[in-house]
Amino acid sequence: MNIGLLFLKVNTIGVITLSELDWITNNQSEFSRLDMSLVIKIGRLMDSGAVEIDSRLPI
Repeated sequence: MNIGLLFLKVNTIGVITLSELDWITNNQSEFSRLDMSLVIKIGRLMDSGAVEIDSRLPI
């Protein structure tokens, strides 16, 4: 997975899954400063309500 592609997907659809959030936290130590700025932007979008957390279980 790529944080840039994930950011575009989240920004377009307006939903982030729990598995994607889990991936972000597990790989946070490998992110560059640019990657971290995208993670912060995703967090701000979640805080503002523009992005929702999708907690549906995979079928």
